[in-house]
Amino acid sequence: MDVLGLSGKIDRIFQLNFEKGEELGASVSVWIDGREIISLADGYCDRDRVRPWDDTTLVPVWSATKGLASACVLKILDEQSLSLDVPIVEIWPEFRQSGKEKINFKDVLTHGAGIPALEEQVSVFNYKEVIKAIEMQVPLWEIGSGHGYHARIFGFLLDEIVRRLAGMPLGQYFDENFAVPMGLEFWIGLPQKYYSRVATLYPGKMSNPGGEEAFYKAFMDPESLTHKAFGSPTGVGGVSGMNLSNAWSAGWPAMGGIGTARALAQFYSMLVNGGEWNGNRIISRSAITLMGEPLVSGFDKVLCIENAFSAGFMKDRNDLNRRRIFGNSIHAFGHPGAGGSHAFADPENGLSFAYTMNQMNYGVLPGPKVLDLVDAIYGIE
Repeated sequence: MDVLGLSGKIDRIFQLNFEKGEELGASVSVWIDGREIISLADGYCDRDRVRPWDDTTLVPVWSATKGLASACVLKILDEQSLSLDVPIVEIWPEFRQSGKEKINFKDVLTHGAGIPALEEQVSVFNYKEVIKAIEMQVPLWEIGSGHGYHARIFGFLLDEIVRRLAGMPLGQYFDENFAVPMGLEFWIGLPQKYYSRVATLYPGKMSNPGGEEAFYKAFMDPESLTHKAFGSPTGVGGVSGMNLSNAWSAGWPAMGGIGTARALAQFYSMLVNGGEWNGNRIISRSAITLMGEPLVSGFDKVLCIENAFSAGFMKDRNDLNRRRIFGNSIHAFGHPGAGGSHAFADPENGLSFAYTMNQMNYGVLPGPKVLDLVDAIYGIE
């Protein structure tokens, strides 16, 4: 790979995003075979352009957190010899209520558990009440009949699994087993001493990205499953809610991760390297295999698009005309976040990628400002 030529091409696209007025502050990090070959950062942390953005700027990445959270669960399941077919009730007996006794780890990790939303109105800040509501919730579809993105509930399900198996919150588990051993500047539950480094998020301008019309129509309908899934549990006031310190420190595994693009790309680089970092085994190869293997594929009952998931990670599908979000390798996997943050691993090419920003755009999946960078890396015209 011509690293110098690629770096220049990526830099031009990156700067064009700012020139077109689509970005305020952003970072991109690309790793090949365990080494960061591209690191770009520019812009500002706020619209007043008082705080410059650099490669140490922290920013909430919304659902890009889900990949890291899923890795925590897969690591624990592997170390305790629990397969994805094991019912959740074996480690969480209270979960069996309301017809959920057959739901297994695979169902949870592939968004097939049937509980993307809760009938009971509980606050996202009240962990115990959310868990009680999950235990009481009746599945909203027959288990095994399909999948639907568990936008917020996904994180609470994974958190409780980690607490039951490891005796600690998922955010703490991630810190002790991934972040600290690897030196990652990424947290699922940000310590107060880092608050001053967090960039301010700004909502995107109203638009209707091509191919996602069904999602936006459903999202605007208060009675739809889509609308309910993205607002359950309650208590986060849109984008502005993620600019508050109580949200930064809450440690929501589905949407509360905060860190740098470098940290995200480094995490995925470790997965590309078979789970090792600096000679230390971080996670097993068998757990990583589950990350790359598509387990469900089809119409997503919440996102209203055709998509695919492995055990906790998104996958591209080859049979769709939609633009690929993970390059051109069928083995790639990762997870985007609302507004444009994105991160993935491509074991086939020894590559990992991450993008973070604070000016969000509309779209369920990453848009052109991110995918132009990904396409450039793969030479896709």
